[in-house]
Amino acid sequence: MKFSEQWLRQWVSPALDIQGIADQITMAGLEVDSVEAVAPAFSDVVIARVDALERHPDADKLSICQVDDGENRWQVVCGVPNVAAGQRVALARVGALLPGGLKIKKAKLRGVESHGMLCGASELGLEEQHSSGIMVLPEDAPIGTLLRDWMKLDDSVVDVDLTPNRGDCLSLRGLAREVGVLNRLAVQEPEIPAVEVRSERTFPIRIEAFDACPRLATRVVEGVDASAPTPLWMQERLRRSGVRSIDLIVDITNYVMLELGQPLHGCDLDQLEEYLCVRMGREGERLTLLDGQEMTLRADTVVIGDAKGPLEIAGIMGGERSGVTASTRNVLLEAAFFTPLAMAGKARSYGLHTDASQRFERGVDIALQELAIERATALLVTLAGGRPGPLVTLADETQLPSRDDVLLDHGQVERLLGIALEAGEIEDILVRLGFSLSVESEGRWRVAVPSWRFDVTQAADLIEELARVHGYDRLPVHYPSAHLAPVPRSEAQRSKALLRDQLIARGYQEAITYSFVAPELQARLLPDALAPSLANPISVDMSVMRAGLWPGLIKALGHNLNRQQSRVRMFEIGMVFEGQCGESLVQTQRVGGVVCGSRDPEGWSARRDAVDFFDLKGDVESLLALGGDAASWRFESAEHPALHPGQSARILRRVDGEERTAGWIGALHPGLRAALGIKIEVFLFELDLGLLQAGTLPEFSSLSRFPEVRRDLALVADQALPVASLLEAMRTSAGEWLSDLRLFDVYQGKGVEEGRKSLALGLTWQHPSRTLNDEEIEGFVKAVVVGVEQRFGVTLRR
Repeated sequence: MKFSEQWLRQWVSPALDIQGIADQITMAGLEVDSVEAVAPAFSDVVIARVDALERHPDADKLSICQVDDGENRWQVVCGVPNVAAGQRVALARVGALLPGGLKIKKAKLRGVESHGMLCGASELGLEEQHSSGIMVLPEDAPIGTLLRDWMKLDDSVVDVDLTPNRGDCLSLRGLAREVGVLNRLAVQEPEIPAVEVRSERTFPIRIEAFDACPRLATRVVEGVDASAPTPLWMQERLRRSGVRSIDLIVDITNYVMLELGQPLHGCDLDQLEEYLCVRMGREGERLTLLDGQEMTLRADTVVIGDAKGPLEIAGIMGGERSGVTASTRNVLLEAAFFTPLAMAGKARSYGLHTDASQRFERGVDIALQELAIERATALLVTLAGGRPGPLVTLADETQLPSRDDVLLDHGQVERLLGIALEAGEIEDILVRLGFSLSVESEGRWRVAVPSWRFDVTQAADLIEELARVHGYDRLPVHYPSAHLAPVPRSEAQRSKALLRDQLIARGYQEAITYSFVAPELQARLLPDALAPSLANPISVDMSVMRAGLWPGLIKALGHNLNRQQSRVRMFEIGMVFEGQCGESLVQTQRVGGVVCGSRDPEGWSARRDAVDFFDLKGDVESLLALGGDAASWRFESAEHPALHPGQSARILRRVDGEERTAGWIGALHPGLRAALGIKIEVFLFELDLGLLQAGTLPEFSSLSRFPEVRRDLALVADQALPVASLLEAMRTSAGEWLSDLRLFDVYQGKGVEEGRKSLALGLTWQHPSRTLNDEEIEGFVKAVVVGVEQRFGVTLRR
């Protein structure tokens, strides 16, 4: 909302400069974006009259003008087409300084002397777009007066950025009311008496959508002169408020909207058929708007139409058919109250944003429609003539927003603000804001909310009003005090920072992706996921909560690959959402990663081999080892819908004697890679963060003074047998004194049957208090061999 200082001071004028006013209303919650001058600096530009002109003898497009500035008559050569004798113009005399540093000097154009320059609005910085003509001033402009003084250009424009709850301040009336309250000054509102009715003509109106439009006020004004010019004072107030002057009737409706906050529309009455009706749109209806756009309407849109069809998108923009022109003689003024719920998002859904929609979406004063019609009628009759008819209002009071009284407790004010405001100050502030108070009991008020305050519904809202008007900077500062103790954390618990450092040390970079993902991508990667959908998503491709980290990481990977980053190593630690338990979301934290490209960074000594499954497995095992209990983890060959059937594994951890699935590791499925447009192999892992963080504390055990005994075994097993399963079985059979078990060779080839493999393993035993003898060792070895032979069909290699 933009307003000029001079216009504001006609309503209320505190003893502050404009920056002081801007600071004051900012501290009251209405943030000021900027304070700018109405016009750039220029000097010695006066109002003059063109007494005569003739064509330049040597140039068809130049005119030689005789210009009277009230003191002298000057010869000025002018090259614009709209100059004419008798006009009042802006003359920059010799020596004048214009915006941009241009200094006017005596000149000779095609042999003819020119003493000055006739200025256009753009040359004086009074309009943004360059025009091809000079400023033509009203006939009553006083000759010889400085243009800057006459137009009162030593003014400032304040741009206020309002929060959505303060729609009442989208008008000069609302802003003046705020400034008046903050400075304890009365607001001098212009008198708006009811105009004299001079015609009996009315136009039938209907409302078929009272829930969206509970009130509609109209008035017919006959015999207007729509071709009358908009007075300069109105054009300037519109310009300084960021609104372009169009024609008199449109300018009047815009002026009243800026002044009072009520959008209006003026229709050419002779173009309307039978009646004016507020209704819901019909699917597929077509409407050409005033700006020439053709819109296809929807059934959820409120429209204003007549017997012939739609005339305007209600509360947003009028249609071309009902627009006024210079030939319009009879005008129908209409002002409506549209509910914010009916207007919310409608303008944006049609790709529009107008001053009217901005106000209706935030809420317009429900008592303003008839007053706005009276104000617009008075201006129209004064400036364009005409005979106003009676004011016609159609309303359903039951559909208008209700304003329930709010109970305010004095003690609650002190409790929330931390300051004891006097009862008299509380009453004074609220009354000046427009609230009505009655004493309910000692220290308790019943407060009636004014019609323009949609945002006040409870005592906390009133207390907020008291705080901002009293002054946030005057509220006491109380620092919180509490007896805080550090939160205990088990030494065995591995921190996220430790996991991050480990992955970063292995060449990974941390990614932070959205918790919202595309449903199609998630369905491909995690087809069994039960993650909830969002009721109001940011976009279609971010409409479900992630059930795992892979969708976000894969999207980030694609982003990097599309930008020529062929070697990618990323990890993320974050929350995933696995469905609902009753009314609550099931949320767990996980760590996941993705790798692709070469094994080592590019360099003269680096290998060019591509990363593979076992590179990623090594990275994951380094994470598992941080817990100090690597033996409790196990990789098991298993299939996952998102992973390559031959290169995927389930990761398990034994907790309290029970194995639990902790995550997955593997290569991205080739079919998925093709569908996602990824040409190189990609490897993924994901682990339950809770299981990963749960470590064990190291325990001291004394070193044995007795010798170790080692036996090496060469076992022949099926090629498909997982070595981890074999090692687990051997530990079970080897007895309690087994201190180490190592696989040190795998062989396939000559001497080993096809489909089989030879595994060389070293087993080491050590007793803490004595030397183990050969008979004991042979018994352990025999138990190991018999155990694996019976369970897996493994035999000693001969």
